[in-house]
Amino acid sequence: MSEQTIYRAPMRSRDPDVPTGIAVTRALEGGLCGVGGRLDHPPASLSDAIVQTDATYGERAARRLERFASAALRSFVWTRDLNASLWLGRIGGAWIYDANPGAWAVDLMHVRACEWIPTPIPHEQAPPSVRASFARGGRNWQRIRAADAATGTARTWSRYWHDAPVPGTRPFG
Repeated sequence: MSEQTIYRAPMRSRDPDVPTGIAVTRALEGGLCGVGGRLDHPPASLSDAIVQTDATYGERAARRLERFASAALRSFVWTRDLNASLWLGRIGGAWIYDANPGAWAVDLMHVRACEWIPTPIPHEQAPPSVRASFARGGRNWQRIRAADAATGTARTWSRYWHDAPVPGTRPFG
């Protein structure tokens, strides 16, 4: 079995007018994972989105978008909601730019399908490196490279996924 890649996805807007936590709620309810970055014109492609993101937000944001879009299918993703509960998901689709008003309102425009375990994961059952990643704070999509992340995340997924819904259904309504 090849090494599994693990990511932290805070899904928090840099826009101070966007309330903290609502992008995570939208992502969990919609079976999505994403990064923010509203663009004035819906991009025609990922490369167009990267160019527009560079022009609007700078090179670092453009590179972050590129890393997010290029993450392998079935990579694991951890996020944290407004109550600081941890959620574990698995990327299940390619990058798209979501130009609808709901995505705009929460600044979660660059998204990928994601299968989320339908309940939060108790903190003590998340790998220490995952907890440390969120404790450091930050608003960026970030790979978690610590040795315990892959094995601990895979173990957590196996433990909780048996109660998950049939793929393609939305457990949140």
